[in-house]
Amino acid sequence: MLVIVAPGQGSQTPGFLAPWLELLGFRDRMGWLSAVAGLDLVAHGTTSDADTIRDTAVAQPLIVASGLVSLLSLFAHPADGFRVVGGGAGHSVGEITAASAAGVLSAEQAMVFVRERGRGMAEASAVTPTGMSAVVGGDPQEVAAALARHGLTAANANGAGQVVAAGTREQLDELRDDAPARARVIPLQVAGAFHTHHMQPAVDRLAGYARAISTRDPRLPLVSNADGAVVQSGREVLDRLVSQVSSPVRWDLTMQTFADMGVTGLIEIPPAGTLVGLAKRGLPGVETLALKTPDDVEAARRMIREHGAGHQDEPMQPAWMVVVSPAKGMVERSVAVDDHVAAGQPVATVAGLREQVPVPSPHAGRAVEWLVEPGDPVSPGQPLLRLYPQEDSL
Repeated sequence: MLVIVAPGQGSQTPGFLAPWLELLGFRDRMGWLSAVAGLDLVAHGTTSDADTIRDTAVAQPLIVASGLVSLLSLFAHPADGFRVVGGGAGHSVGEITAASAAGVLSAEQAMVFVRERGRGMAEASAVTPTGMSAVVGGDPQEVAAALARHGLTAANANGAGQVVAAGTREQLDELRDDAPARARVIPLQVAGAFHTHHMQPAVDRLAGYARAISTRDPRLPLVSNADGAVVQSGREVLDRLVSQVSSPVRWDLTMQTFADMGVTGLIEIPPAGTLVGLAKRGLPGVETLALKTPDDVEAARRMIREHGAGHQDEPMQPAWMVVVSPAKGMVERSVAVDDHVAAGQPVATVAGLREQVPVPSPHAGRAVEWLVEPGDPVSPGQPLLRLYPQEDSL
């Protein structure tokens, strides 16, 4: 089984995008996403210096856009990936890349969301000087005690002996001078204490935007970096994208889910390298590839053929099913979102001029999203409700 993963902030380096501009159409696509983001992402990925692309409001859109556009180089048609890739995930802001790649958000929705995420987190970071440092090695209990002693948060539990501490600059300096035994404290190229309470203003901002964003359910298994769960609802994916801004990233649990799924190959999209490094230590025996330049594309396609083989011949399990109206009239709903529905159970009633027609569900499943409001006029065949199917309903 093959998974594709998207890196988070701090993975960007000056000029990393330059080799990709040689690919046909790459510059044009990046130009379009630049227009959506309101930033010259081509310039930031090629000529901007390290300090410029360290800025949260620049780094986050740059990382998401470069990941989405470079991913297109792996498949003859974007939809081909859904037939051969066994799952996906993203680290921190990379989870937006993964969500869009899985079909939850359009590329344009993803860029608007990450634009506002970057701005909100940059503004939150400006309130108090904060940052993050990787703590590599050491006894886990001693590392946890050192973070607690200095009032720091374990913002990223990355597995493979790496924890990322987040807090004020003063707290991080104290940790550096009082490092746990046999551990190294490495400052990271980020501009704030991400995934901590310091980011709550950004969460509040994104929550408002999220209420206006339409989503689709992921077209392949999407592993959440909050707890390693496979998320099947597009709305839940978006809710988690909001809450993860101030919540710790559990990449260790994400990798454990990969192991439980039987993953044999992992490709990291640009700006690649960090997650492959973690996978080499945390997922022994899994073949990995950091897609850094177009020179790596052929190796990635070979991995897709080898690790996706068999998966592409399996029938695709539908991510959701639709209940449609059997008649013309005004609809009244009988179940709520997240209710479990039995096959044949009425989920709504359509009131016509002469009679009320019950709307039974042909499938067992969980109600995911109502596509109509109570009292709406509907026509025969009109979709009313989306269900996430239960296994015995397929």
